[in-house]
Amino acid sequence: MRLFNRLASLLLALALLVGGLLIVAETILAGWDRAPAVIDRTGWYDGLTGTRLDDSRTQAVAIGVTALGLLILLSQLRRWTPERLSVTLGDQWHLHRRSVERRLAGVAGEVPGVTSASARIRRRGRGWQPRIRVVGDPSVRPAVEQAVRRELDRIAAPQTAAVDVDLARGGRVR
Repeated sequence: MRLFNRLASLLLALALLVGGLLIVAETILAGWDRAPAVIDRTGWYDGLTGTRLDDSRTQAVAIGVTALGLLILLSQLRRWTPERLSVTLGDQWHLHRRSVERRLAGVAGEVPGVTSASARIRRRGRGWQPRIRVVGDPSVRPAVEQAVRRELDRIAAPQTAAVDVDLARGGRVR
């Protein structure tokens, strides 16, 4: 999402820059009583003064622009899954979320009695909330939690209140 935001910001900045330069150029030409470079002044004036607010096209454009603006605003207000996770070593240090998830799933999968494991990390304030899903015997839950906590300590993760371990029983394939 960060790449999309940067591209959208770049396009918006370029559009505003070009539009602003065009307005400055047209204003200078109008001040010198010269012919317009790009914008037909009389056409714009007639269009803007002749447009009524009760016109269906005007209302459709206004509704469309408002809906697009609200959609962009809501997408920016949504809390996205973090790409980078801060660690306790300092403000400049971070880990990539996907690599931490793969590492935690690998550690949980190495516990005897676990047939498969996956991990997800969610942000909880300044800390992380690891959620480990394992398939195996129910008695492996404490061992999985201990292995995940050891790995979190090894990578200098912020202290978490709980490591959520979801356990599913492994069954026979029919």
